[in-house]
Amino acid sequence: MGQYAILSPMGFLQGVLPYIQIGLSVLLIVAIVLQRTGASLGGAFGADNFSSGFHTRRGLEKTLFYATIVLGILFAFSALINLLLS
Repeated sequence: MGQYAILSPMGFLQGVLPYIQIGLSVLLIVAIVLQRTGASLGGAFGADNFSSGFHTRRGLEKTLFYATIVLGILFAFSALINLLLS
């Protein structure tokens, strides 16, 4: 039958969880990189204009913002499950 026939649900989860975490981490990195900060290059070095950081997110930007939050929560939850199963 092979070793995969006798795996319990916890064993299956331990085998699949690293791949889930890799996928979530790649998606989280892409979502963070795609977000527009609204600050210029000078803002990265402390010369930021205060009004450039405050704007209302609309449309795709708002969706991407919420998707980033959800992906971060899912990644943290998967890391916690991995810690509890170890």
